[in-house]
Amino acid sequence: MKELKLKVIINRSSKEVFDFVLNPNNTPIWIDSIVHEETDKWPVKVGGTYRNQNKEKTWSSYKVIAFQKDKMFEFLKDDNNYHVRYTLTDKSNSSCELEYYEWVKKGDLDDPFTIDILYKLKNILEK
Repeated sequence: MKELKLKVIINRSSKEVFDFVLNPNNTPIWIDSIVHEETDKWPVKVGGTYRNQNKEKTWSSYKVIAFQKDKMFEFLKDDNNYHVRYTLTDKSNSSCELEYYEWVKKGDLDDPFTIDILYKLKNILEK
């Protein structure tokens, strides 16, 4: 599979969801495969770098290549092949749709997200 698009409605404002997902301290809370994440620039901007470590202690690095505050951000992995984009769309004052889109230029996705990961995020944010 070269690409994957998942969507979930979250009963929180797009700003709240955006801020939570973008914060590297929160990533291990909702993505089980990541144990640590950090960024070199805060506030986040195009050109910044995120690094995360998985359970096997392997580090991955991603450059921020697109950023629209409270609406969208996109990362490109340091292999220049893997992309991931988060897009938020308001549904009301207190709910939004989160679209998670990941793709590769060559080959197939190594470890695609599942809808269960987004449901975990939804559950955390709606508590």
